[in-house]
Amino acid sequence: MKLNARRTILVGLAFLSISAFWQLYDSLIPLILKNTFQVSDTISGGIMAIDNVLAVFMLPVFGSLSDRVHTRIGRRMPFILCGTAAAVIAMLFLPFADNIGSLALFVTALLVTLVAMGSYRSPAVSLMPDVTPKPLRSKANAIINLMGAVGGVISLLLISVLVPKTGKPDYFPIFLIVAAVMVVSVLLLLWKIRENPLRTERERIDAGLTQMEAGKADGAAARPGKAEQAPAPETKTTLDPAVRKSLILILISVACWFMGYNAVTTAFSRYAQIYWGIQGGGFANCLLIATAAAILSYIPVGSIASRIGRKKTILGGVALLASMFALGAAVKEYHAWINVLFALVGVAWAAINVNSYPMVVEMSKGGDIGKFTGFYYTFSMAAQIVTPILSGFLLEHVGYFILFPYAALFVVTAFFTMLFVRHGDSRPLPKKSRLEAFDVDD
Repeated sequence: MKLNARRTILVGLAFLSISAFWQLYDSLIPLILKNTFQVSDTISGGIMAIDNVLAVFMLPVFGSLSDRVHTRIGRRMPFILCGTAAAVIAMLFLPFADNIGSLALFVTALLVTLVAMGSYRSPAVSLMPDVTPKPLRSKANAIINLMGAVGGVISLLLISVLVPKTGKPDYFPIFLIVAAVMVVSVLLLLWKIRENPLRTERERIDAGLTQMEAGKADGAAARPGKAEQAPAPETKTTLDPAVRKSLILILISVACWFMGYNAVTTAFSRYAQIYWGIQGGGFANCLLIATAAAILSYIPVGSIASRIGRKKTILGGVALLASMFALGAAVKEYHAWINVLFALVGVAWAAINVNSYPMVVEMSKGGDIGKFTGFYYTFSMAAQIVTPILSGFLLEHVGYFILFPYAALFVVTAFFTMLFVRHGDSRPLPKKSRLEAFDVDD
């Protein structure tokens, strides 16, 4: 069985558009709040957490809702189209409000944008497992994350080039270009991907794999001349207690590593300018290094996970991420070698990000993919509600030096909770023949 890489890349256009916006949001909104509206770090952290507060409620609801919707263009596509349209209109009012100094308009536009983005994130992410057989989801998720990284790179390049080192910047061209990228990506997705036929094909393949595994477990042999059975409809069943325990532990792990990672990404533009003395949009170069390293790592870590397992790959990434954050705590001013640190952060995050979501949806029963996607994002977003506020408070009242030790502490905690996860790991497919054993998977 081979992954259809071209189709997965097209499916990943939805995540590219989402990631382009969130990179823009994390990088520029804190600067606008601090430099234009003179908002304190604690309050700024609270404002940056609003999207995650909304997500905790919206992502499970819209994920489950998209499981039940059936239209001519699919279950997920209507949410992706409508959500993107609303988001790109509302987000253009953000730089306009910054230019005229209207905090009321800025907050209003921000709320509308965040609601629009939250309405289609779970459906967009659920599209990949909808059209991809279970054994291929780690590799597919690697490509999806690769597409997301490309979206982040687009925003970071725009910031690095278009944000001046002196004077008040005009962010409107950056927001306009990112909005255009979002629109083009989603229209291309709609044009090239036929969601309903692809989902039906995936259900048939998964049903066949399930029957094959059940037959092996029972010691049953195939009967000559037996008619091919139609795939059983996807069901929603109660989880076994052991699986539920693993689900809870991995969701706690997700929350912990997002507590650490998101604290750094949310505060880094301010941290780099104030603590390391980086001018203008120069902070984006460090993030570009991390993103480029992640891009180069997504495909390899997906392949590694298919061989050694998702859990071991995640644990390796968590250990590396904690080490890099601990090392970052010792850095008092910017040096060129810091780029190596950020490159390893990108590798570590790729190892975690490629495999954690597939482990969660692996525990679902097919018809619950949207629901389990909602679980994943509920825990990740809940962490991202707390961490901007908590880290912002510590930055303001303890000092900016606390950022990396804070991040390292939570990532170390995630390592220990992840150790006890026992389900959701990858299950490599058996080779159909001895000749196929020489075939190296893409």
